[in-house]
Amino acid sequence: MLNNLKENKSKIFVAIIVVIGFALIRTFERKLFYDPFLKYFEADFHSSPYPEVETLKLFWSLFLRYFLNSALSLWLIYALFQDRDIFKFSLFVYACFLVMLLSSFYIILNFFPDCAWLLFYVRRFIIQPILVLLFVPGFYYQLQKIKK
Repeated sequence: MLNNLKENKSKIFVAIIVVIGFALIRTFERKLFYDPFLKYFEADFHSSPYPEVETLKLFWSLFLRYFLNSALSLWLIYALFQDRDIFKFSLFVYACFLVMLLSSFYIILNFFPDCAWLLFYVRRFIIQPILVLLFVPGFYYQLQKIKK
């Protein structure tokens, strides 16, 4: 066990740095990013109209946050698996999700004013590093299955 930790100390170090990066993004989200939906979703938003937003500023902020979370996630995935094919696949999926999620967010925001729950969950996928929680165990399982 101790030898295993010594062999993987660089992976552990990168994982710790990435988790700290995620924590810093979350801690300073109000200072770093324009997001009027932070206060909106903290309140009783079921019957409230969407807040007034500066669309370009909001989408730039959402893009920047998604980019930072994705970059940290991809760094973690590459550090853990050190496989270019896994990295390329992950990069492709993150790019596809960016287009799909930002498009969905725009459509819901502008054309479905009564779908606050849907906007809430789409926004969560944009601002939280959820995909890395799926990818790391999935790739690990896949690699273990290939080794057998």
